[in-house]
Amino acid sequence: MQKFQLELLFQIIGIGSASGLFFKNDTLFIISDNSKALYEYHISDKKLDTHIVLENAELPQDNIPKKLKPDFESITPYGEDLCIFGSGSTENRNKMVQFNTYTKKAVKTLDLSDLYLSMQYFADIKPEDFNIEGAIYTGDVWYFFQRGNAANGQNGVFTVTAENLENEFSILYNSYKLPKIKGVQTSFTDAILVDDMIYFLATAENSNSTYQDGEVLGSIIGSIKTDSMKLKLKQTISNTHKFEGLTLFKNNKDSLEFLLCEDKDTEVQQSDIYKLTLKK
Repeated sequence: MQKFQLELLFQIIGIGSASGLFFKNDTLFIISDNSKALYEYHISDKKLDTHIVLENAELPQDNIPKKLKPDFESITPYGEDLCIFGSGSTENRNKMVQFNTYTKKAVKTLDLSDLYLSMQYFADIKPEDFNIEGAIYTGDVWYFFQRGNAANGQNGVFTVTAENLENEFSILYNSYKLPKIKGVQTSFTDAILVDDMIYFLATAENSNSTYQDGEVLGSIIGSIKTDSMKLKLKQTISNTHKFEGLTLFKNNKDSLEFLLCEDKDTEVQQSDIYKLTLKK
């Protein structure tokens, strides 16, 4: 069993339903699955900036109704930019926003309907079971993480090589059987790349729907080797938390430190940020 330590590091007031993280230079970028904003939290001075990345005057900034929300679930660096992805679990959740970290503006918005439909066809996933919850860009390929929290429980990773993500791409797919917690299979909720290893979060949620939330039974951290795409590490880290965001905090000689965020599926505008230390 891998040695680990999990601790509550700090709380951020002003963000609810946190679903993805990216840490850089004492700054934590955070997305929420019911917001049209990207949040920028400066850790040292505890200052929170808000950047609207989806211009739609008909939608509130936060606590967007479930049937209307863009459902931003994934964030990954793309050079000096960040790419933010909707989950694809309904037709209005197919957007990708590219955000520049220097100008603090969205520089591009893409409709990924063709990509997401191609993923569903390629992996034989029904539209109602499709749910992208993690994304990684390596500089050469994209990895997208399908969360199997629907009735068929199909977890998988799409490897996408693309000239552009709208209409020039090729797809590979690997499916995974993840561990269970209290008899319920865990399912991918986020992932990042550290050197040549993918680290991922997966949560057990007692629901047969990608749309409706269920009882939270815990979360695991795991790893996948990029050269073989084989599972390596599988470690339960909580029996109560639904961790949905993962970013590297420190890469030490003997350990890795990650920051995690928790989606409590409430309208409370507060996000708990945890630190997970994992022995190498």
